[in-house]
Amino acid sequence: MKEAVLIINLGTPDAPTASKVGKYLTQFLNDKRVIDISAAGRFMLVNMVIVPFRKYKSAKLYSNIWTKEGSPLLLNGIQLKEKLQLQLGDKYIVELAMRYQQPSIESALEKIRQQRPSKIHVLPLYPQYASSSTGSTLEEVLTQISSWEVIPNLNVISKFYDHPKFIEALLVEAKKHNINEYDHVIFSYHGLPERQIKKASAHYGGNTCQMGSCCNSITKNNQFCYRANCFETTRQVVSALNIPSDKHTTTFQSRLDDKWLKPYSDKIIADLAKKGAKKILVFSPAFVADCLETIYEIGTEYNEIFKEHGGEKVTLVNSLNAGETWVKAVEEIVLG
Repeated sequence: MKEAVLIINLGTPDAPTASKVGKYLTQFLNDKRVIDISAAGRFMLVNMVIVPFRKYKSAKLYSNIWTKEGSPLLLNGIQLKEKLQLQLGDKYIVELAMRYQQPSIESALEKIRQQRPSKIHVLPLYPQYASSSTGSTLEEVLTQISSWEVIPNLNVISKFYDHPKFIEALLVEAKKHNINEYDHVIFSYHGLPERQIKKASAHYGGNTCQMGSCCNSITKNNQFCYRANCFETTRQVVSALNIPSDKHTTTFQSRLDDKWLKPYSDKIIADLAKKGAKKILVFSPAFVADCLETIYEIGTEYNEIFKEHGGEKVTLVNSLNAGETWVKAVEEIVLG
């Protein structure tokens, strides 16, 4: 009997057009875990304000990273799926899904169901746990499976930010660069509203997170705290590469307002340039596949910001994508 492996990433528009991007944003931003306000408030905000205006700007941004073959995020996901299938062999069924848009979680699970696996391993491709990414994805998976007449054994992986093989895969990409050539190293993670961090802290019965030293180590209270997970990922990479404490900073990007996780990546990059830094190396450990946030936001926008303030070059460390070390890491993370 076969076992199945379902790997899931966040999603991507079907094309870099306003209509397709609008469709993607509508599904994404109407998720109650992504914008965690009242249903009525979310509907008005997303459908009447954000999507009608943002879809045109976002479509232009997507067009800057789109390839002849399609979306980098999707292409990297397909390559990872294919390589993982070869790695695992014919005793396993490997499927790729996206939380939003195509291939959908529903369609991927149906392909799996039809082959009657004895067990399904579910891996959301987000190293650090967050309700708006991991939580939403797992909720959708469980919702779809809950309607099945037969529910097979499930192995759900909620986080892998500190898994030795994940760290090893990050180091493989890091060692393609000479750290000593850079004035500073930034670890830039996707931002979240601070209220979502506090809600996760409250859920586990801990004191409300103060966005400070409480994330200096992993405990039973913050083991699912996104902020704590991010800082631990940084600590492990920094330790392995022997980066001095004054030569690296953990930051958060893609903020929508001033109540998101700090410090902000773009502000730190501007400040470093003002202080005389000429070359910066940027990791993006929250993204296992290159996408809009890595290729364009870091690779283009942050590079422009850095140069505007006197810097010379922002170099982006490639995401794990479908590298051989990462493929083997996924196998280890999923199957142990």
